[in-house]
Amino acid sequence: MKKPLEFTNQYVLTVSCETGPNIVAGITSYLSEHGGYIYELSQFDDKITGHFFMRTVLNTLHDSRFSFEELHTGFFDLADKFGLDWAMYEARRPTKVLIMVSKFDHCLIDLLYRYHKGELNIEIVAVLSNHLDLQPIAEREGIRFIHLPVTKETKPEQEAEVLNIVNQTGTELVVLARYMQVLSDNLCEQLRGRAINIHHSFLPGFKGGKPYHQAFERGVKLIGATAHYVTGDLDEGPIIEQSVQPVNHAYYPEELVALGRDTETMALARAVKLHTEHRVFLSGNKTVIFK
Repeated sequence: MKKPLEFTNQYVLTVSCETGPNIVAGITSYLSEHGGYIYELSQFDDKITGHFFMRTVLNTLHDSRFSFEELHTGFFDLADKFGLDWAMYEARRPTKVLIMVSKFDHCLIDLLYRYHKGELNIEIVAVLSNHLDLQPIAEREGIRFIHLPVTKETKPEQEAEVLNIVNQTGTELVVLARYMQVLSDNLCEQLRGRAINIHHSFLPGFKGGKPYHQAFERGVKLIGATAHYVTGDLDEGPIIEQSVQPVNHAYYPEELVALGRDTETMALARAVKLHTEHRVFLSGNKTVIFK
C-alpha cells in the first residue's frame, strides 16, 4: 500500500496583478518545483478592470529541502517577471489584532468567545477604548486594556497614540467593534486595508443617530449590518461582509435593536475571519473575496 504524503507546514500565497498569460502556470510550477503541494487554489479575472486575483494554499512535504524563507525569497524573481503584488503567509501564525470599543459590549464579547473557541486565528494584543465601561471584560480575559479618552481638542494627539500602539504591538489588523468615534482622514489612510468597522445598517441605509428607529418609522422588511474597511469617506469603505434578518410591522424599535446586535456580531466576526485567512483583496472601492 502506498504511503500517504507527510506534510509539515501550510502557507497562503495571495497575488494580484494586471491580467496576462501564463501567470497561473508560472506560479504553480514554481511552487511545485520548490516542494509545495497545492491544497487549494482560487482565482478571479475581472474583465472590467483587467485585474487578476489569486489565492493559493500550499502544503510543504515533510522531506522538502526548501524552507519558508527560501520559498519566499525565491518568489521575488517570478513576481518581477509578471508584475505581481503578492504576499506569503504561514497559515498557522495568528494575526495580531487590536480591538477598539466604546460602551457597547456585544461585538467584543462575541469576538472573545470565537477567539477562545478557536474559530478565529488571532492574537489580541490589546483592547483600546475611549471609555472605561468595558475594562472589566478585557481584564477578566487577561488582555491589556488601554484607555484613550477623546475630545475634539485631544483627538489628533490620541490618534497619534493609536498609531504608536499599532506599531509597538505589531498590530496587523484593527477591529472597530462598535467604536463610536469617527477616525480622521490621516488615520484612515495610515490603516488602509487593515482596519475593519462594523456599521449598524445594511449599507447603503439609514445614517446618523438611532438607525433602528429610523428603520421602524420607514417600515423596513430587512435589517442588517455591514462590515467594511475604514476609509476617509464615512461608512463608504469597501464592503467585506453583510448580514440581514427579515422583520415586519410587529417589531418595535427595542426588538430591532436586539436583532441588530445579532447581525452586527455575525457580520463582524465573518469579516475578521475572512481577513485573517487572507481571503480578501482590495479592488478600488470594492473587494474580491474567495470564500
